[in-house]
Amino acid sequence: MNKTNKSSLPHSAYSAEWLRGWEGEAAKLAGLSLYQLMERAGDAALRTINWCYPYARHYLILAGHGNNGGDGYVAARLAAAQGKAVTVIECPGSRPLPDEARQARQAWLDAGGSIAGVDEGWPPQVDVIVDGLLGTGLKDAPREPYTGLIHRANDHGAPIVSLDLPSGLNAETGAAPAAVIKAAHTVTFIALKPGLLTGKARSVTGKLHYDDLGLGNWLQQQTPLLERLTADLLPRWLTPRDPCAHKGDNGRLVIIGGDHGLSGAIRMTGEAALRTGAGLVRVLTREENVGSLLTARPELMVEPLNDQSLRQGLEWADVIVIGPGLGQSEWGKNALRIAENYDKPMLWDADALNLLAINPQKRHNRIVTPHPGEAARLLNSKVGVVESDRFLAAANIAKRYGGVVVLKGAGTLIADAGGQTSIADVGNAGMASGGMGDLLSGIIGGLLAQKLSLYDAACAGCVIHGAAADWLAAEKGTRGMLATDLLPALYRFVNPEHFA
Repeated sequence: MNKTNKSSLPHSAYSAEWLRGWEGEAAKLAGLSLYQLMERAGDAALRTINWCYPYARHYLILAGHGNNGGDGYVAARLAAAQGKAVTVIECPGSRPLPDEARQARQAWLDAGGSIAGVDEGWPPQVDVIVDGLLGTGLKDAPREPYTGLIHRANDHGAPIVSLDLPSGLNAETGAAPAAVIKAAHTVTFIALKPGLLTGKARSVTGKLHYDDLGLGNWLQQQTPLLERLTADLLPRWLTPRDPCAHKGDNGRLVIIGGDHGLSGAIRMTGEAALRTGAGLVRVLTREENVGSLLTARPELMVEPLNDQSLRQGLEWADVIVIGPGLGQSEWGKNALRIAENYDKPMLWDADALNLLAINPQKRHNRIVTPHPGEAARLLNSKVGVVESDRFLAAANIAKRYGGVVVLKGAGTLIADAGGQTSIADVGNAGMASGGMGDLLSGIIGGLLAQKLSLYDAACAGCVIHGAAADWLAAEKGTRGMLATDLLPALYRFVNPEHFA
C-alpha cells in the first residue's frame, strides 16, 4: 500500500516554483526571516527522524549546494546537540551558497561540526541517512557528483529520510528522469508539492510527512494549484438518500461493449454501477453473452446489441458508458458512431478511446478515462512523454477532446478543459491487474446516473475505487487482488455516513 500518512496531510497542493517565489514574503508576514524558516525546517525534520528512528545513534547528512542542504546543516547541528553522532557529506556547487544555507553551514561549523567531501569514506556505522541534496528547483536529471551520492545512499542499506522531497524527483511533475533517492520517509515543508503525489512519487517518497513551518494561515489564503482527494471527502458528493427514493430517482444507465471473449469487462462495469447505486443498468452486448451475464448478475438488464436495441437503449438512458470490451471491429465502431451523437452525460473507456484517437472529436458532455498507453494514443505521443508530465498530458487531453479526463495511474489525475485539476490520493499496487479500469467506468457511470456532475462523478468515482482497494489491501495485502474483490467493499465508500 501507499505509505503516505494521509490523515495528517492537507487537501491542497501548490506549485513548488510558485512557493519559492512567495515564501520570503510569507515568512516576512509571519515575522520570520528566511533563515528562521530554515531553522524550523531542520527542527521539523529532526523531530520526524527521532520519531521514526528513536534508537538511531549515527546520522549521515548529505548536504547539497542549496537551501535543501541548508536544512540538512540545521538538522545536523540540532542532532549533534542531542548527543547524536553526525557526519556531514557536502556536495559542492558552481555557485555560492544561498545566504540562508551559508548561514546554516557556518552555524554547524561554529558548533564544532566538520564537513567531509564527496570522495571521503563513509563511517562504518550509519543508522539513518538524511537526504538534503537536491530541492524543489530540480528540472533536469541530476549530474555528478549528485548521481554518485544518490546511488551510494540507495545501496547503503540504512533508511533514508528526505528533506522536502527525494533528491532527483521533480517537484512539479513527479517524474524522475534518472537517479533518484528511494526514501523510507519524506518530510515536506510549508506546502504539498504536486510531484509528491503522482508519477514516480509513490515508489520513492516512502511515508510522507508534512510541516507548514508556521505558515499554514498564510497558505490557506492562497489559491492552490490542485486538490488532493481522499476518502474523507466522500460526504461532499454522497449524501444520504431520501427515504422515499425509488429506482428511477437513482438513474438509468446503459453500458455498451463486451465483444467476443470480452464479456467479463462489461459484466464488471455493470455490476460496479449497480454497487455504486445506479437505479437501473442496461447492458448491450454480443448475443452470446446475454445468458451468462443474466445468470451471473440477474439485477442487470442484458440485451443483444443491434441498431434497434442500441437506439432504444440510448433513448431510454440518462447516462451512457461505452468502451469496456468494445473491441475495434465494425460491430464496436458502429455502436460508437451511433452513441456519440447523443447529447447525454457519457463516459468513454478502453477501445472507445482507441477509436477516438483514430477519429478525434471534441465533446463537453463526456468523461474519458485513459491509462497512460491510451493517453499517448489520444495525444499522438509516447507513454514516456505522458509519464514525464502527467499534469500536462491530462490538460492537453481535456483541451483537445473536451469534457473531463481521468488519467489513470499511481496518483490518478482528474482535469477539465477549464483548468480544474485534482489528484486521487488513494489506491495501491494491487490495482495493477486486469479489470480495474472496467470497474472504475462502472463506478463513475453509476455516479453520473445519480446526477453528479461530470467532474464530481470522476472525482468521487476515483476515490471510491482507490479507497475500496486500500481497505482490501489493509486486510489481505496487494498481491493477488482481483477487480471483482473490490465489489463488496464499495458499500463502505458509497455510504460514507454509515461507515464514518
